Amino acid sequence: MFSARVINHKDTSMLNICDTGLLGKTLNRGSFTLKISEKYYGEKVVEKEEAESLLKESSSINMVGKEIISLSTDIGVGSQEGVKEIDGIPFLIVFKM
Repeated sequence: MFSARVINHKDTSMLNICDTGLLGKTLNRGSFTLKISEKYYGEKVVEKEEAESLLKESSSINMVGKEIISLSTDIGVGSQEGVKEIDGIPFLIVFKM
């Protein structure tokens, strides 16, 4: 399961999605901090099928976690080459044109 928040604005939709177990964690890498907050990622909990639909439909995606990134790259949204890590946790940002 995944935690997701969709923000719709005009003709675009931004998806913030993470592995549910990461909610509430703070990741650090040098001076960079990534807070995986409920406000940003925790609008609703979604199953794999809904997550796939959201990934395919969204204009931009901010994702954190091994499971969601694996699912995303498996369906052709984003690539492993774009994955970065903070505290050993992968994150990926995808913009569709």
